[in-house]
Amino acid sequence: MNFHLDESHRLLQKNLREFFAREIRPRAKDWDEQERFPTEIIPRLAELGLLGIRIPPEYGGAGMDTLAYCIVVEEAARVDGSLALTLASHNGLGTAHILSFGTEEQRRTYLTKAASGEWLAAWALTEPGSGSDASDLRTSATQREDGSWVLHGTKTFITQGSVGGFCVVLARTDTTLPKRRGITAFVVEHGTPGFYASRHLKKLGMRSSDTVELTFDGVTIPDSNRIGDVNAGFLDTLKILDRGRVSIAALAVGLGFGALEMAVRYAKERQQFGRPIADFQAIQWMLADSRVELDAALLLTRRAAVLSDSGKPYAKEASMAKLYASEAASRVCNRALQIHGGYGYTREFEVERHLRDAKLCEIGEGTSQVQRLILAKHALA
Repeated sequence: MNFHLDESHRLLQKNLREFFAREIRPRAKDWDEQERFPTEIIPRLAELGLLGIRIPPEYGGAGMDTLAYCIVVEEAARVDGSLALTLASHNGLGTAHILSFGTEEQRRTYLTKAASGEWLAAWALTEPGSGSDASDLRTSATQREDGSWVLHGTKTFITQGSVGGFCVVLARTDTTLPKRRGITAFVVEHGTPGFYASRHLKKLGMRSSDTVELTFDGVTIPDSNRIGDVNAGFLDTLKILDRGRVSIAALAVGLGFGALEMAVRYAKERQQFGRPIADFQAIQWMLADSRVELDAALLLTRRAAVLSDSGKPYAKEASMAKLYASEAASRVCNRALQIHGGYGYTREFEVERHLRDAKLCEIGEGTSQVQRLILAKHALA
């Protein structure tokens, strides 16, 4: 479907669908089984402008809008959820924080390298003891007399944590203020003493996406690495999360459409009782329900993207899109596997990978339960 897409968006969608089908789909299964981050594809993604989707041209990026960003993530997720997550987190979190709140020097230093593929971006908010209550973080940053900062703490579930060239880190800088008011953002480069990936996480899905635990053991950085105002980092983070939820919704939509395509293809080919199972009403109803849910999810996602691009408030719409699309994708992928029957439960067919990958969308960037809390507050306001 091409809701809200002009000619440039439709051309982008067409070209990306061909590229991902040709160069990513044949490799995605192996990357997943090996649980290996595909470093070899990064230069190609950079060449296509996919590592600087929203980065302005003056910093080497493509300067595309949020709707185009969603199209990129959707199309990648149709064939590989892990790669889509890499694109979403690199463009929507780490680079977005610097683009939105960084200094001109920081933008020229980090965004140019991010757009070229020289450095991937990571973004570190979540900690072992803080998930849904993200502001309850313990990583600390203490300023010394010379103005530099010293970071101590641990972050977890960090995408690109071990392969990223730099990481935007949220740390507590004032324990006397309310939790949300005493947090500051910093950028830390890979190779800085005391900064390292302490553990690689084994996951149910998104297995070729790099996900690690990060340790900050006396990491010393200059004040020029501070992003935004002191103690205002979490308020900036909330704005980053809004657009991030739109990208997760797009990722879920892509996973769902990819699984639906597999189910349709299999239903037409699989013979039972002397005819294709696509002839049976039970199968047809599952396909129909899936298509309705995915179109609804797509509309919610595109609405949030268009509102973002028009400069209008979209936090509520982002939560709606993320909540509905993530849960719809899980239902669609589950139906697709059911249509495949016993073969769907094996790794011979790729539909099981889509189901595993889809589950993350109900958890990352705020769980479904958190989204319902946000939307209830809007409804009661």
